[in-house]
Amino acid sequence: MGHAPRLDELTLAGLRVCREIALLGSFTAAARSLGYSQPAISRQVAAMEAAAGAPLFVRETRGVRLSAAGTTVVGHAARIMADVESLGRDLEGLADQLTGTLRMGVFPSAAAVLAPRAIAHLGADHPGLSVTLSEGSTPALLRDLRRDRLAVAVIGTGSGLPHYDLDGLTTRRISTADLCVAVWADHRFAEHARTTPVPVGELATERWVVGDGAAGDPQFEAWPTLREPVIAHRAKGWPSRLGMVAAGLGVCVLPELAAASVPAGVVTVLVDDPGWLGRVTLAVTRPEPSAEVRAVLDALATVADGLDAARATAPRRRSRP
Repeated sequence: MGHAPRLDELTLAGLRVCREIALLGSFTAAARSLGYSQPAISRQVAAMEAAAGAPLFVRETRGVRLSAAGTTVVGHAARIMADVESLGRDLEGLADQLTGTLRMGVFPSAAAVLAPRAIAHLGADHPGLSVTLSEGSTPALLRDLRRDRLAVAVIGTGSGLPHYDLDGLTTRRISTADLCVAVWADHRFAEHARTTPVPVGELATERWVVGDGAAGDPQFEAWPTLREPVIAHRAKGWPSRLGMVAAGLGVCVLPELAAASVPAGVVTVLVDDPGWLGRVTLAVTRPEPSAEVRAVLDALATVADGLDAARATAPRRRSRP
């Protein structure tokens, strides 16, 4: 070393430059990536080498490589930059006026994809706001909401479901995603996952894995408009139902909102059924929801919009009457 390191002269900009050079292998590439001029990159490196007390790069014909000192500096730079980014998020959280803990209750299939992604989205936008999650039947969720045990209840409504008492509550439509059918990967319908919806008449000869849930829950029997379907198995939870599907023991009805959660060996197909009126997902709150509750609703809607957009751009579409 030329002299003892002067660590107080190391800079975040210099660490970022050195890390970028190490990743890309040249001053020129790092300058282009960071939007700097090459002389500016060279000045940053010179200042960092002076602070480190040793050369950080070995200049070669086709670029540069890290010296021993450079390897040490760049190794620490990655951790330092990550800590700085974390610090920035924490400081942003202090500026965010939305804080506290809310409890959100959802019907079980909404807990597979929609609710976890909404909580993650909310954490990124409002790090001071925490959401705990519980699952339950719709009657239980609405009862807990009225008793202030929940801030938000996510429920399904529509064809085939009971008429729930929502008087005095505030509702927001989150998604118009409906039902689909989960089949194993080698099933004759699997090709429809990449082409067209399955005509409802084709479902008549299938063996069905159906739900066995709590009273008031959508039981997810066979496709709703089928007459006298063949019930092969009953199971309470989605993992066991989808596990049976993956093993080829039957097919099952699945809400589209949960389609992204199916395990390996299972694909989902849409159904062309003009006789089915469909379902929607609602977020229900007490009247005049707080800013914190509105933030949860916005996160749910944003995630649901993303799922809806992904379905809309997929080659498989369900036709409507």
